[in-house]
Amino acid sequence: MFSKQLAIYGFSFILFYLSAIFVQAEETSIYTERMALFKKTEALTQIPWYYLAAVDNYERNKKTASEDELLISITFDEEVWYGIGNYPQNPSSDIIHLFGGIGLDGDGDGLASQDQAEDLLYTLASFLQQEGPTRDDIKIGLWKLYERDLSVKSIMNTAKVFKNFNEINLANRDFPVDTNYNYSYRNTWGDRRGYGGLRIHEGTDIFADYGTPIKSTTYGVVEMKGWNRFGGWRIGIRDIYNIYHYYAHMSGFDDSIEIGTVVQPGDILGSVGSSGYGPPGTSGKFPPHLHYGMYKDDGYKEWSFDPYPYLRRWEQMAKD
Repeated sequence: MFSKQLAIYGFSFILFYLSAIFVQAEETSIYTERMALFKKTEALTQIPWYYLAAVDNYERNKKTASEDELLISITFDEEVWYGIGNYPQNPSSDIIHLFGGIGLDGDGDGLASQDQAEDLLYTLASFLQQEGPTRDDIKIGLWKLYERDLSVKSIMNTAKVFKNFNEINLANRDFPVDTNYNYSYRNTWGDRRGYGGLRIHEGTDIFADYGTPIKSTTYGVVEMKGWNRFGGWRIGIRDIYNIYHYYAHMSGFDDSIEIGTVVQPGDILGSVGSSGYGPPGTSGKFPPHLHYGMYKDDGYKEWSFDPYPYLRRWEQMAKD
């Protein structure tokens, strides 16, 4: 009986293992296919691939986790794509042009369809190309596309990360304090705070000794660095998933960290302190700890959400 149960257990483990390999291979395949499309569109339009990848990534991460993942997630309003009055939507590239639409044929079949990844990328690149090929030109093109500063900033930061690592499959994570040091934390998101007026606590406090190294949890770009009367010495990092990571109450910053620095999981940002709740230099009004907050952007607004479940997962990853 025992041997039969062991055989069943072994078979179940093999199925689980093979399933995990299949999922990993499938994810690798879709990233490889995307990169090939980005590079092909770059060759056709001279718009660097990492800007196209960043727009696609931004659009994908505006969606909810329950939605099916598409090869390319870029979309345009139908009137913008097909042209005003082009109803029913005629995907012929000549007809679209006649009606003032921006949809273009990227795969050479004579049609401009939002169901075709190459058409979407070629249309996006051509739209950006109208302003010119430089970084500033592309920022202007992105502004005309989104008319929102935060959207443009997020896309430009993601492009910078993709360019730096020459990769779009950047899924590693790390815990925000060095797990070789003593630390403790619990779920404190939503707790009451009184300094500066009654408000909720928008993060998780990780208590540790002064000088405990603070690390980047993600790939991203340092967007904010300096003093805040609530957070003391703090750093803000915008990642490639439309999420802003906020580190506060630090005792100081690593010399390598400046606004605009590209970081990856495990990079040292600074160290734990007790700064804040007053003018620059105020410290010691509470025990030393790191306040870690996460803010999601959906293309319309940005809001705080509970980082605790992610911290538990990243903590385990860091210890494995």
